[in-house]
Amino acid sequence: MDTSALDRMLRGGKVVALTGAGVSTESGIPDYRSPEAAKRVRRQIHGPEFVRSSALRHRYWARAMAGWETFRQAEPGASHRALARLEEAGLVDALITQNVDRLHHKAGSERIVELHGALAEVICLACGVVESRDHVQDRMRAANPDWLEAGLNGRAAPDGDADLRDEEIAGFVVPACELCGGALKPKVVFFGENVPREVVDRAFALVDGADALLVAGTSLAVFSGYRFLRRAAERKIPIAIVNRGPVRGEEHAAVKIEESTGDVLSALATRLIEAEELQNETAEDSQSLTAAAIVRRLGA
Repeated sequence: MDTSALDRMLRGGKVVALTGAGVSTESGIPDYRSPEAAKRVRRQIHGPEFVRSSALRHRYWARAMAGWETFRQAEPGASHRALARLEEAGLVDALITQNVDRLHHKAGSERIVELHGALAEVICLACGVVESRDHVQDRMRAANPDWLEAGLNGRAAPDGDADLRDEEIAGFVVPACELCGGALKPKVVFFGENVPREVVDRAFALVDGADALLVAGTSLAVFSGYRFLRRAAERKIPIAIVNRGPVRGEEHAAVKIEESTGDVLSALATRLIEAEELQNETAEDSQSLTAAAIVRRLGA
């Protein structure tokens, strides 16, 4: 795996990473567009329908109760850890992620823009109050004490829920807002919804200030992520892509590597951090030699 071109491109500049579901699949979080995902017969949740349909909310929250434990217990993978190391070393300036799993946070990354929100938070559609997803899970367990405990080991799905049949969810009691009794929605951007303007502006500002854009683990099939590659291309900001399979706009990339994101980013982090440390040691040695020469001259 020759990644020398990627190394040269990302060394010594202000790098912004744009990540997608491909960095989280190794953590057991399913995606929508991989070959494996194509085998699942599953309709994506559409935000406008979720808001207006009590039946859809009933189905979602029943499935979400079954799938949450698997989702919540997921651990960061090699990609998350590598990006966190690169940020800590000052080699990655910030992350823009399309993921809603908070695994970048869990790995230690700090400067993160979450384009699509996070499943860790729940919002009331009526009064706007926000509560933690864990608290909602506790309330659902209390309201459904005997409900389908076996389902908690069911197969996880991309929206933090699980694949269950409609007949399995008939008796489920849907959670409501504790403050006003309103309907609840995970604080994420579902399909058919718009990313908040202030979030888009923050992400654009990061791209505009970058020396390079690293696209990792995403096909950029959804415009909400693709727009940032397009912005970088318009501003002649170098683009590198690490992803298995086609990526929308990849013709604008200076470098594309079709390998495991975890393997590539881990190796990249090790090489760049070692090179940075060596450069710092060389600079320190040079300063020490210069100081010693000055001392000798003054003592002469």
